Amino acid sequence: MTPDAGSRTLLCIGETMAMVTSRAGDPVEDADDFRVEAGGAESNVAGHVAARGHRARWFSRLGDDALGRRVLRRVAERGVDVSAVRFDADHPTGLYVKDPGRGVVYYRRGSAASFLDAADADALSWEGVDLVHVSGITAALSASCARFLDRVMTRARAAGVPVSFDVNHRPALWSAADAGPVLRAAAVQADVVFVGRDEAETLWGTGTAEEIRALLPAVPELVIKDADVRATAFVGAERVDAPALRVEVVEPVGAGDAFAGGYLAERLSGSPVRARLEAGHARAALVLRTTGDTVEDDAPTRGGAE
Repeated sequence: MTPDAGSRTLLCIGETMAMVTSRAGDPVEDADDFRVEAGGAESNVAGHVAARGHRARWFSRLGDDALGRRVLRRVAERGVDVSAVRFDADHPTGLYVKDPGRGVVYYRRGSAASFLDAADADALSWEGVDLVHVSGITAALSASCARFLDRVMTRARAAGVPVSFDVNHRPALWSAADAGPVLRAAAVQADVVFVGRDEAETLWGTGTAEEIRALLPAVPELVIKDADVRATAFVGAERVDAPALRVEVVEPVGAGDAFAGGYLAERLSGSPVRARLEAGHARAALVLRTTGDTVEDDAPTRGGAE
């Protein structure tokens, strides 16, 4: 959708990789026909926000290679501004393979994005940005990426740009013991935080939404996703709950990004908290019914029915 005069701008920052899947859904070792798409939490969020009628930008590093160019094109095709993305001639684009029934195999060690550093954050332009979205995945990629994430959040605050942070703990990248303190420290710097109830339990030992709120009392807008049960938002002293939609799940990958995208789009529109939660659920439901991380038909737009 083309942004209208009332649209606002979201900047999403983080690694996007080339995603390989078999077209017929066969196991990789038996498949003969594959497709290559783009897969990354932050660019997924950007795509969902763009589909809802706002302007979305994405920043990261990609390898100066065929996969990097393909990833850039795929993200741009979703209506996302990719003009700030840097190509790295020395390191490759990350890759992951989705093997039906067997999970996901990542080939991201030494990827271009894992070499993001504080200098990349210093070079970012905040002009015209209304909100920036980052995730805990970035901190897990490398020590330089952890410094990069911290600098991005610091620079955003200095520029007066609110920060959205999705905890997004990835056990394959780092243990809960290592990740817990780092992700909590990042969360307290943010204006909006997304975290799964089960994720918070693994990281911090909290069992309920109330316990998570008690752990992060100063976060202005805390959104807790409880799988297929509900989502809860604490905004200041207000608590709002919204039940999840009942759908037949084809694949859960990407649903969290879709939820964040729907929620943030409505936040940018100035919608009430309940409408933000409902938009998040609606967007997630679209992804849950597909085999990809994103939605093929992005016809739903800001202010429209899902």
